[in-house]
Amino acid sequence: MSSFFARNRSALTIAGVALLLTLWILSGVLTREPPQINQRAEAQPMTVAVMRSAAQTVERLLTLQGEVQADQRVTVRAETAGRIAALPVELGQRVSAGEVIARISMDDRDARLRRAEAAVRGRETDYRAAQQLAREGFQAQLRVETALAELEAARAELEAVRLDIANTHIRAPIAGVVNHRYAEVGDFVGRADPVAEVLENHPLRAVVQVPQHNVHRVQVGGPAHVSFVDGSEHTGTVRYISARADTTTRTFRVEITVPNEERSLPSGVSVQVRIPVEQVMAQRISPALIGLDDRGRLGVKTVDDDDRVAFHVVDVVRADADGVWVTGLPEAARIITIGQGFVNAGEPVRVVDEGAGS
Repeated sequence: MSSFFARNRSALTIAGVALLLTLWILSGVLTREPPQINQRAEAQPMTVAVMRSAAQTVERLLTLQGEVQADQRVTVRAETAGRIAALPVELGQRVSAGEVIARISMDDRDARLRRAEAAVRGRETDYRAAQQLAREGFQAQLRVETALAELEAARAELEAVRLDIANTHIRAPIAGVVNHRYAEVGDFVGRADPVAEVLENHPLRAVVQVPQHNVHRVQVGGPAHVSFVDGSEHTGTVRYISARADTTTRTFRVEITVPNEERSLPSGVSVQVRIPVEQVMAQRISPALIGLDDRGRLGVKTVDDDDRVAFHVVDVVRADADGVWVTGLPEAARIITIGQGFVNAGEPVRVVDEGAGS
């Protein structure tokens, strides 16, 4: 037996050590407490940045595109036929009402005038002679009446010749600027042919088409802001609202008078017209803060007094270079500016004022 242990001492030693290790491991597994299942850490509120905003009184504007027209635009036409003999005024020159802007050649009008004057003198002599003879009883009263009719006809012919001569001087019917010529010196014009265009740009008329659902908001005598293509802005007054809608577009023609005493503003150009229709309480925000809810409505996310997200449906009142003015927010609001895309209405959040850091 001793010899067996002697021969197998090493193997028995190793087996003993292995047995002890196995017992030690088993004792740890059996005696330790079962592992605890890690509980999911409670989610922390999302951190958002907010901007504090207070409502202000602003004008709700009806913004429309239109054009400006001259207050008066007249095509001057010839009232007698003939060749253009002279054009005393230049294009672009300002003229007064009644000023001559073109002359037609006299041709035979002087001769016709002398003939008509001679005819009147002859008929006057005949009429006086007929009257004298009638008083003396040598001629019937019928001859007197005939002589008077012939005299009146001669006088009418004389007036017609004088009027025709006067019409050789083509005059501006209104004060304004000679804006266009339809005939040049040497051109032949007939009666009613166009000769020139005269227009008056003071005041200007801004013309817009107002949709039928908004026309009730516009009032005659109300103000309007007119922006020209050169960037200048001018204040005008609504002077006319059509009583009937256009049957094709269902819009109403509205005209706004724009003072232009210096005549520095041209007519015929495009303009943007903004007509104030009411005053509302609104807040100016960046357009980037406006989003859609699950119903497709435009709105802005804010944080309420309980630090929970609220979604407010808004209406855009007007826009300018610094942002958009909207209604629908509380008078004093904490508007989410950073993180609004990661939170939903009703969720609690941790609030940091914009610019204050986390």
